[in-house]
Amino acid sequence: MKKLIVTRRGLLGATAAATGIAAFNGPWKFNRVYAASSDKPIKLGLTSDASGQYANSGASDRRGMLMAVDEFNAKGGVLGRKIETVHIDTETTPATGSRVAERMISREECGFLIGAVSSGVANAISQVAQKYGTIYLNTNSSSPTESGENCHRVKFVWDGNGTNFAKAAVKNSIDSFGKKWLLLTNDYVWGHNTAAATRELVDEYGGEIIDEILVPQGTRDFSSALLKIQQAGPDVVAAAVGGDDQKALRQQVADLGMGDKPAWINNQQDWPDVYGLPLDNLFGVFGTTWYYKLDLPGVADFVKRYQAAYPDTSMRVPGNVFYNGYMATRELLRAIERTGTTNNIAVIKALEGHKMPAAERMQHHDAVIDPVTHQVQQTIYLATANRGAEDPDDMFKILTSSAPEAVQDMGAQGACKLESYADTPTLDV
Repeated sequence: MKKLIVTRRGLLGATAAATGIAAFNGPWKFNRVYAASSDKPIKLGLTSDASGQYANSGASDRRGMLMAVDEFNAKGGVLGRKIETVHIDTETTPATGSRVAERMISREECGFLIGAVSSGVANAISQVAQKYGTIYLNTNSSSPTESGENCHRVKFVWDGNGTNFAKAAVKNSIDSFGKKWLLLTNDYVWGHNTAAATRELVDEYGGEIIDEILVPQGTRDFSSALLKIQQAGPDVVAAAVGGDDQKALRQQVADLGMGDKPAWINNQQDWPDVYGLPLDNLFGVFGTTWYYKLDLPGVADFVKRYQAAYPDTSMRVPGNVFYNGYMATRELLRAIERTGTTNNIAVIKALEGHKMPAAERMQHHDAVIDPVTHQVQQTIYLATANRGAEDPDDMFKILTSSAPEAVQDMGAQGACKLESYADTPTLDV
């Protein structure tokens, strides 16, 4: 059995938590990538959804992590140790996310946790991770609170957030489409905080929010919301609707011929939510952190490696969710190599303030992990449907790229209060 070296504080927390996980019976899978009998593997817990609203994105997120793991293992692992992964479905549910994190740390003995799409699930996981001192990489959830009021010393946030995307889109949209805005918002933490960031920027640039329509997670019939939008007559609808909800929304907007008027701004467009949809459904302007057709060094090779690793997946090219999962895992393993240890405090310090050249990130600008909020400050792209493309996979037309400093979430800087190193349990795995 692996031996964890923890402080007394961490040991007491782990003992108390272990009594609360015996009833967990969720689906899970153990994936032994490779471990020589003489080696002590580094074990990563993959906390991605396999069911619920973000199941498709969870699968893509997980593929990104596993490709990075496979590439490191092919070179002999990290510090002479091979890497193993354990995956347990977080079910797009915060309560399940908490139980999964407890099990992975206490029973599966995972030294690091990686993965999230739902911000509510990510927040739940990070609270458990902080209690034990386990480094947690939030790969794909986008609520500003994840790097703001819900930040933690052990948590690192790899996606752009609602404020970043709103800063890239709002002023240009007011100038291009008009000042009367309506918010269409998924009724949970990411939707609420993204809408709040959009509202603040619309006010700042002289626009007006004439209404906000809340839609519960799991909504499949948007007819009443779309009728309200028609009656209100806004210039712009700013939608913060994700996952399978967004697929249903896009289909119904296209069916009603509402895709061109009013103008639609979707705060962020995850590739698994639209891949394979008709381009008529891909109306409006939306944000992303990466696209597989960016004319940048390394992109074509990255796509080839994806296709070689996953020849049978229906998603023939990688998107932003896969990209974030891959990049987070790669940078964690590189940080362990740089420090020469799996000690959590040493690895945390290696990640804080870490600069990543644009060429290595396959983006237009250098990126950095903000030492104050632990969010990756990176290039933000705006895109729209690529109508007339000969390649059916080439669905996005990139419109703009914004430098990290132009879209930085300054509110998160004020709201984030990281725990001290002394108050974070120390462990080595």
